[in-house]
Amino acid sequence: MKTFLSFAFTLLLSISLHAQAKTNSSIEQQLRASGANATVHFDANSKVTTLKGVAENFSDSDTKRAGVKAMNFAVGALYAGSKIDRSIDPLTLSFWIMSGKPRFGDDQTLIAVSGNDRTDLGVGRYTARRDGMEYINFNLTRDQFAKLVEAPTFLIGGKQFTPTGSQRKLLRDILAATQAN
Repeated sequence: MKTFLSFAFTLLLSISLHAQAKTNSSIEQQLRASGANATVHFDANSKVTTLKGVAENFSDSDTKRAGVKAMNFAVGALYAGSKIDRSIDPLTLSFWIMSGKPRFGDDQTLIAVSGNDRTDLGVGRYTARRDGMEYINFNLTRDQFAKLVEAPTFLIGGKQFTPTGSQRKLLRDILAATQAN
């Protein structure tokens, strides 16, 4: 009887763990249902999934105040396999900046601002190209990402940006889609 109970417990535990996996199909369906500009791609050769959402540009007033021509971002993750068994952590956030000349070379700090509360989310990896493009990449924990999602404004390199409604929605949609069941 003891052996049977042990076997039954092990079987139920493995079934419940398996049932909690979230497949790429369900992630993709969730993103599509929310209207997110996001893709989920599984590469059979490497057995790695790439999840990526691309946002619209920040407002002209924000980019002009920052001294750049245009700026948007992409958010996503890479993970092994075609499903997630636990929430994806960290998430990658990449800012694409058309600046003409480097504007963020000296400071790549990301700060979520909500009223008087400022949450330092770290310093990104920075690259500038000769064609006037700059890139700042962050790996954010789910907690950090959630702070950014809730912040009405954020600072990148000391320059203030107010995410548009669709940008905020994309961030929320990606956070929700990468949450394990």
